[in-house]
Amino acid sequence: MKSFDDKQLVSEFKAGKVEMFDELVNRHSRIIYQTVFGLLHDHHDAEEVVQDAFMRAFRGLKNFRGDANFGTWLHRIAVNLARNKYHWNRRRGSEVNLSIQALADNPDGNGEELPLPDERYKPGAALEKKEEMQELMQNMNELSDSLRETMVLRHVHNMPYEKIAEIQKCRTGTVKSRIARGREILRNVLKVREK
Repeated sequence: MKSFDDKQLVSEFKAGKVEMFDELVNRHSRIIYQTVFGLLHDHHDAEEVVQDAFMRAFRGLKNFRGDANFGTWLHRIAVNLARNKYHWNRRRGSEVNLSIQALADNPDGNGEELPLPDERYKPGAALEKKEEMQELMQNMNELSDSLRETMVLRHVHNMPYEKIAEIQKCRTGTVKSRIARGREILRNVLKVREK
């Protein structure tokens, strides 16, 4: 297959070559999965949302006008679906916190592997770092949707402000203020808990 950019692939797809969508999936599935997992913190939910995002993109691509590039449009779909899944999980109380103890008690229970700590850390330091990260992620879940999504896109995926603004359909200044506000809230929460 010739090397096409996303715009050409979309054009070929609209012309009836539906197999071009496979290339779009190959190009974007990893980053979409990472974004969704960063918002949901659950592999199964992330996989479900990514699959749903690609299905919706497939069905809607014939009407895609190209106002944004395909990747941005797909991110927007995935982030909206992840937001819906996040709220659905919270309403039903199905948030699951995975602990080291739970994995030790049932190592084959969910098929996920426990990542080994970096050898540079002593076991106590690795556990402390993991607990700090869990606390930070728990605090991130308390942020509003727009703040949490902005923080994940910027700090987990290192997206530039301009791309985040495209995905969230807002101005770059709004993205910067959301990041500043999110950092401030997290900093204050962590200070209160330290006391």
